[in-house]
Amino acid sequence: MLDSDSQQLGVVSIREALTTAEEKGLDLAEVSPNADPPVVKLLDWGKYRYEQEKQLQKSRRNQKNVEVKQVRLGLKTGVHDISVKQKAAVKFLEQGNKVKVNLRFKGREITHPELGRAILDDFYNQIAEIAVKEQEPSLSGRELSMVIARRKDAQAKNE
Repeated sequence: MLDSDSQQLGVVSIREALTTAEEKGLDLAEVSPNADPPVVKLLDWGKYRYEQEKQLQKSRRNQKNVEVKQVRLGLKTGVHDISVKQKAAVKFLEQGNKVKVNLRFKGREITHPELGRAILDDFYNQIAEIAVKEQEPSLSGRELSMVIARRKDAQAKNE
């Protein structure tokens, strides 16, 4: 049995441990039930749960949520329009988000997926100094998509 300060009180019976806990106004919690004999600890359960909840909130506060932003292209999207989309993707990457670049095929365009891959490769090559491919271009239905994220070394240069 352990007391509230984690000091060993030795091996005691269950009845004795319960009376000790009741006298001190604490709860008896099983720390290691598979040990022989089982290890129990005297603690204030409400305070313990409160500290656990505070620790969980603190870890959530420090956690960074990464969103996946989307940039949509077409096979006939103009060069200037693609550069505008690249600037938007760079802005998203600088904010710490990932970018999913989608290229949608319309009508018979689906018969030439290599043209779409060329557009996505060109899109990536223009921003390759700050981006890294997380997912290679993949065809799903009528949509060719890839996921890019910010390079770790690009983050270090800007900070």
